[in-house]
Amino acid sequence: MKVLLVDDDSVHLLILQKIFEKSNHEVVVARNGKEALQYLEFDSSFHVILTDIMMPVMDGVEFLEHLKESPSTSSIPTIGFTAGDVEFFRSSAKVSFDSLVPKPLDFYDLYNLAHYTVQRQVG
Repeated sequence: MKVLLVDDDSVHLLILQKIFEKSNHEVVVARNGKEALQYLEFDSSFHVILTDIMMPVMDGVEFLEHLKESPSTSSIPTIGFTAGDVEFFRSSAKVSFDSLVPKPLDFYDLYNLAHYTVQRQVG
């Protein structure tokens, strides 16, 4: 599985990266939505994207909107996570995440959700 992790929190990125890599998944990390879009311009072969919502430069909601506008990236399952009000983001976003979960979160639960999402997409 090829995973794009997007978060401005270096500790979260490191923990998630290690969990995915431990299971032999390919991981690319970005620190905000703008950086993630730059990666996707050159490589849109990701199986799943996990993104924080509240980040500097470009937040997760704006990132998702750009992601879903492009034919090359619109079908990539995207899981959002936030320390903010999950229901607010669900109801106010123009485009929906495949899943949106609250922080603090169990990183292994997030890994399992990503794995399940990709399996559901494939099968």
